[in-house]
Amino acid sequence: MAVAACLSAAVAERTTIDRNTRGKQAESAARDALLKAGLREIARNVNYRGGELDLVMLDGSGRDGATLVFVEVRYRQSRAFGGGAASVDIGKRRKLVHAAQLFLAEHHEYANAACRFDVVDAEGDPQAPRVTWLRDAFRADDI
Repeated sequence: MAVAACLSAAVAERTTIDRNTRGKQAESAARDALLKAGLREIARNVNYRGGELDLVMLDGSGRDGATLVFVEVRYRQSRAFGGGAASVDIGKRRKLVHAAQLFLAEHHEYANAACRFDVVDAEGDPQAPRVTWLRDAFRADDI
């Protein structure tokens, strides 16, 4: 019985490590794609009580000045269960908006910047995922 419990714990730990590694690889691929598209990195993996911001970027391509972009990166091996973007439900959106509010409260230099929420859907091989960038995936006003 103790051997089975030990093996179960080892499998659970390996799964968590694998999940964390895949997540970091997906975030790196998303970051690289966004940098290549002309965004500038402001912060990465910003943690607050009740929420995390995977990436905070600045998009200077707008005609009204720079836009602060809060990016949620979602990785899925396949689209069998709707893909990564489909997993950003109302609860996750609330957490992201809350974390963005806290970020803005700490970073006064962005207080008057336009903001948007993007989702990067990463899929397939974790070492070289296909990324789909969904600009303005949701609005804080819709929460």
